[in-house]
Amino acid sequence: MSFVVKKAIQDFAKKKNLQVSGDFYGALDKKIGEILGAAAVRTNENKRKTLKPYDL
Repeated sequence: MSFVVKKAIQDFAKKKNLQVSGDFYGALDKKIGEILGAAAVRTNENKRKTLKPYDL
């Protein structure tokens, strides 16, 4: 599953006068997956079904 919209990342990088390597997207997807996984665990531990900002 991909969490990243490449165009949004490219637009961000362009505004910062940067370029994006091809493997950056995969690494970012992995990091987002880790963050979401940890948030899901916290949500379940608190017996909720809704992810909340403070789960991050």
